[in-house]
Amino acid sequence: MPIDTRHPREIRADIRRGKLAGITAGLGQNFVQANLAVLPRDWAYDFLVFCQRNPRPCPLLEVTDVGSAEPVGVAPGADLRTDIPKYRIYKDGALADEVTDATPYWRDDLVAFLLGCSFTFEWALLEAGIRLWHVEQGRNVAMWRTSIACRPAGRLHGPMVVSMRPIAAAELSKAVTASARFPGAHGAPVHVGDPAAIGIADLARPDWGDPQEFRPGDVPVFWACGVTPQAVALASKPPFMLTHSPGHMFITDLPNSALAAI
Repeated sequence: MPIDTRHPREIRADIRRGKLAGITAGLGQNFVQANLAVLPRDWAYDFLVFCQRNPRPCPLLEVTDVGSAEPVGVAPGADLRTDIPKYRIYKDGALADEVTDATPYWRDDLVAFLLGCSFTFEWALLEAGIRLWHVEQGRNVAMWRTSIACRPAGRLHGPMVVSMRPIAAAELSKAVTASARFPGAHGAPVHVGDPAAIGIADLARPDWGDPQEFRPGDVPVFWACGVTPQAVALASKPPFMLTHSPGHMFITDLPNSALAAI
């Protein structure tokens, strides 16, 4: 996959114009990417508490004012209705639509949340010399619902979602150390090895994203994932939730270094 080193403002402009419609891995080198979850105001407090109680899958980066689509703290001037390549709309716990422009679904009572994304620590993995098959092949990372229950908050409950990357056994310590530096982007892995231990039956059949290729000596490594709110929407059935489509992230103006703990 070619790496796009332009400033996120330029990339978001291309997304807004429909010139970029695919997954965002490899875009905005060294800038923070974010998951999106948008709920009505009367569900927003529950979601805020859910993020506070579940910081691994839902590391909170930004909360907008009610009705505002501008994430002032992380990308002034951006528009969360148009600046993500693809969105999903959930209604009453079911996927109702997938669109490239969320403007028709926007309402004055909505609150948007941006959550840290593993694409941030992937740059640290690449800089450490760790190969990432999905980046090399231009594919989406693989994601699954797990048997790990998130801590409930109000009306919201559901399972943790994880993303998985095949990592060479000799590089496991580097992968753990590199990702642990970014607690605001899911941090260190939540599990290494046997997928059945966290309720995953088949690595060839992800719930979201693309199956990954394993080389000899590779080990499956699982990180908490910001698609967790979508699993929560399916389980908790809020009347409305707008999210990014898995792998299609919002690219902020924050440098990755802003999320580094050390």
